[in-house]
Amino acid sequence: MTLASLRRRTTGRLGRLSTDALVRAVWLGVLIGVVAGVGAILFFEAIELVTHLLLEEIAGYKPPSPLGEGSAETFGPDRLWLLPFLLGGGGLVAGILVFTLAPEAEGHGTDAAIEAFHQHSGRSRVRVIPVKLVASAITIGSGGAAGREGPTAQIGGGFGSFIA
Repeated sequence: MTLASLRRRTTGRLGRLSTDALVRAVWLGVLIGVVAGVGAILFFEAIELVTHLLLEEIAGYKPPSPLGEGSAETFGPDRLWLLPFLLGGGGLVAGILVFTLAPEAEGHGTDAAIEAFHQHSGRSRVRVIPVKLVASAITIGSGGAAGREGPTAQIGGGFGSFIA
Protein backbone atom coordinates (compact mmCIF):
# COMPACT_ATOMS: atom_id res chain seq x y z
CA MET A 1 0.00 0.00 0.00
CA THR A 2 1.49 3.31 -1.03
CA LEU A 3 1.20 6.56 0.82
CA ALA A 4 -0.98 8.02 -1.94
CA SER A 5 -3.50 5.17 -1.75
CA LEU A 6 -3.60 5.44 2.04
CA ARG A 7 -4.24 9.19 1.75
CA ARG A 8 -7.08 8.62 -0.76
CA ARG A 9 -8.74 6.03 1.48
CA THR A 10 -8.47 8.23 4.57
CA THR A 11 -9.73 11.43 2.96
CA GLY A 12 -12.53 9.47 1.29
CA ARG A 13 -13.76 8.22 4.64
CA LEU A 14 -13.39 11.57 6.37
CA GLY A 15 -15.16 13.31 3.51
CA ARG A 16 -18.24 11.18 4.10
CA LEU A 17 -18.53 12.42 7.68
CA SER A 18 -20.52 15.56 8.10
CA THR A 19 -18.66 18.48 9.61
CA ASP A 20 -21.10 18.63 12.53
CA ALA A 21 -20.57 14.96 13.40
CA LEU A 22 -16.80 15.34 13.20
CA VAL A 23 -16.78 18.43 15.42
CA ARG A 24 -19.09 16.71 17.90
CA ALA A 25 -16.85 13.62 18.01
CA VAL A 26 -13.73 15.72 18.58
CA TRP A 27 -15.32 17.73 21.39
CA LEU A 28 -16.71 14.57 22.97
CA GLY A 29 -13.23 13.05 22.87
CA VAL A 30 -11.72 16.15 24.45
CA LEU A 31 -14.37 16.18 27.19
CA ILE A 32 -13.88 12.49 27.96
CA GLY A 33 -10.11 12.97 28.04
CA VAL A 34 -10.34 15.89 30.46
CA VAL A 35 -12.80 14.12 32.77
CA ALA A 36 -10.76 10.89 32.70
CA GLY A 37 -7.65 12.94 33.51
CA VAL A 38 -9.39 14.54 36.48
CA GLY A 39 -10.44 11.04 37.58
CA ALA A 40 -6.80 9.91 37.38
CA ILE A 41 -5.72 12.88 39.50
CA LEU A 42 -8.42 12.13 42.08
CA PHE A 43 -7.27 8.50 42.17
CA PHE A 44 -3.63 9.53 42.67
CA GLU A 45 -4.57 11.92 45.48
CA ALA A 46 -6.75 9.25 47.13
CA ILE A 47 -3.78 6.87 47.14
CA GLU A 48 -1.58 9.57 48.66
CA LEU A 49 -4.19 10.27 51.36
CA VAL A 50 -4.66 6.61 52.32
CA THR A 51 -0.88 6.04 52.32
CA HIS A 52 -0.37 9.05 54.56
CA LEU A 53 -3.12 8.07 57.00
CA LEU A 54 -2.40 4.34 57.26
CA LEU A 55 1.30 3.89 56.68
CA GLU A 56 2.78 7.22 57.75
CA GLU A 57 0.51 8.23 60.62
CA ILE A 58 -0.47 4.87 62.08
CA ALA A 59 2.59 2.69 61.34
CA GLY A 60 5.15 5.50 61.22
CA TYR A 61 6.47 4.30 57.85
CA LYS A 62 7.12 6.50 54.83
CA PRO A 63 7.42 4.22 51.81
CA PRO A 64 9.79 5.25 49.02
CA SER A 65 8.20 7.17 46.16
CA PRO A 66 8.68 6.19 42.53
CA LEU A 67 11.49 8.08 40.84
CA GLY A 68 10.37 11.59 39.93
CA GLU A 69 7.26 11.60 42.12
CA GLY A 70 8.51 13.10 45.30
CA SER A 71 11.22 13.19 47.85
CA ALA A 72 13.76 10.44 48.24
CA GLU A 73 13.30 10.71 52.00
CA THR A 74 12.08 7.50 53.54
CA PHE A 75 12.09 6.21 57.05
CA GLY A 76 11.52 2.82 58.58
CA PRO A 77 8.41 1.87 60.46
CA ASP A 78 8.18 2.84 64.12
CA ARG A 79 5.50 0.21 64.63
CA LEU A 80 6.60 -2.56 62.29
CA TRP A 81 4.15 -5.04 63.81
CA LEU A 82 1.21 -2.97 62.50
CA LEU A 83 2.10 -3.29 58.80
CA PRO A 84 0.63 -6.80 58.26
CA PHE A 85 -2.60 -5.76 60.00
CA LEU A 86 -2.90 -2.58 57.92
CA LEU A 87 -2.21 -4.48 54.72
CA GLY A 88 -4.67 -7.26 55.57
CA GLY A 89 -7.29 -4.80 56.79
CA GLY A 90 -6.95 -2.72 53.63
CA GLY A 91 -7.40 -5.81 51.47
CA LEU A 92 -10.41 -6.91 53.51
CA VAL A 93 -12.14 -3.52 53.30
CA ALA A 94 -11.44 -3.23 49.56
CA GLY A 95 -12.69 -6.77 48.95
CA ILE A 96 -15.91 -6.19 50.85
CA LEU A 97 -16.54 -2.91 48.96
CA VAL A 98 -16.05 -4.54 45.57
CA PHE A 99 -17.96 -7.73 46.42
CA THR A 100 -21.01 -5.91 47.77
CA LEU A 101 -21.22 -2.80 45.58
CA ALA A 102 -19.70 -3.54 42.17
CA PRO A 103 -18.31 -7.03 41.52
CA GLU A 104 -17.23 -5.97 38.02
CA ALA A 105 -14.66 -3.66 39.66
CA GLU A 106 -12.57 -6.64 40.79
CA GLY A 107 -9.14 -7.31 39.33
CA HIS A 108 -6.61 -4.95 37.89
CA GLY A 109 -8.99 -2.98 35.67
CA THR A 110 -7.61 -3.17 32.15
CA ASP A 111 -9.33 -6.48 31.38
CA ALA A 112 -12.65 -5.11 32.64
CA ALA A 113 -12.30 -1.97 30.51
CA ILE A 114 -11.49 -4.04 27.42
CA GLU A 115 -14.35 -6.45 28.15
CA ALA A 116 -16.81 -3.55 28.53
CA PHE A 117 -15.69 -2.21 25.16
CA HIS A 118 -15.87 -5.50 23.27
CA GLN A 119 -18.76 -7.30 24.95
CA HIS A 120 -20.99 -4.61 26.44
CA SER A 121 -20.94 -1.91 23.74
CA GLY A 122 -18.58 0.19 25.85
CA ARG A 123 -21.02 0.42 28.73
CA SER A 124 -20.25 -0.04 32.40
CA ARG A 125 -22.24 0.85 35.47
CA VAL A 126 -21.59 4.30 36.92
CA ARG A 127 -21.06 2.85 40.40
CA VAL A 128 -17.91 1.08 39.17
CA ILE A 129 -16.08 4.44 39.07
CA PRO A 130 -16.22 5.34 42.79
CA VAL A 131 -15.97 1.72 43.93
CA LYS A 132 -12.85 1.09 41.83
CA LEU A 133 -11.34 4.41 42.91
CA VAL A 134 -11.88 3.86 46.63
CA ALA A 135 -11.11 0.12 46.72
CA SER A 136 -7.92 0.49 44.69
CA ALA A 137 -6.78 3.51 46.71
CA ILE A 138 -7.27 1.50 49.91
CA THR A 139 -5.44 -1.52 48.46
CA ILE A 140 -2.45 0.46 47.18
CA GLY A 141 -2.43 2.97 50.04
CA SER A 142 -2.36 0.26 52.69
CA GLY A 143 0.71 -1.30 51.08
CA GLY A 144 -0.91 -3.81 48.76
CA ALA A 145 1.03 -5.05 45.76
CA ALA A 146 -0.99 -3.45 43.00
CA GLY A 147 -0.37 -0.94 40.25
CA ARG A 148 -2.12 2.31 39.42
CA GLU A 149 -2.43 1.82 35.68
CA GLY A 150 -5.23 -0.76 35.57
CA PRO A 151 -7.55 1.06 37.97
CA THR A 152 -6.83 4.32 36.15
CA ALA A 153 -7.85 2.70 32.86
CA GLN A 154 -11.09 1.36 34.34
CA ILE A 155 -11.92 4.68 36.02
CA GLY A 156 -11.26 6.59 32.78
CA GLY A 157 -13.27 4.05 30.79
CA GLY A 158 -16.13 4.35 33.25
CA PHE A 159 -16.18 8.12 32.83
CA GLY A 160 -16.08 7.68 29.06
CA SER A 161 -19.00 5.26 29.21
CA PHE A 162 -20.99 7.66 31.39
CA ILE A 163 -20.35 10.71 29.19
CA ALA A 164 -20.85 9.04 25.82
